[in-house]
Amino acid sequence: MSPQRIQRLRTPGWRKPHNAVIIDRTSRYGNPFKAADAVANGFADNEADARKVCVDSYDRWLDGEPEYASVEPARRQRILDDLHLLVGKDLACPCAPGEPCHGDPLIRRAARLGRQAVSL
Repeated sequence: MSPQRIQRLRTPGWRKPHNAVIIDRTSRYGNPFKAADAVANGFADNEADARKVCVDSYDRWLDGEPEYASVEPARRQRILDDLHLLVGKDLACPCAPGEPCHGDPLIRRAARLGRQAVSL
């Protein structure tokens, strides 16, 4: 089964699955772009649209697009350097299934790294 995004819950009894890595905002892989900021700065009109904006911004930030160059460059580099740690892992984040989540770009990147390693 391919790696997937799973919802991290903070309810009694919930445990992170063995093959999962936590990627929420408190982790090294957290998204520096916040929905509240996207709404406050006029990039989105509501929370749902703001989440999409934040995921897109995260994806473009990781891609190194020039407009994001000043946003935590050392943190971005650390995430890129540690992507190999996500290969083959499920990613746990509080985003509900079906919601936009920065885990999706991480899964794509980790899968690409995994394919490159196999072809070597």
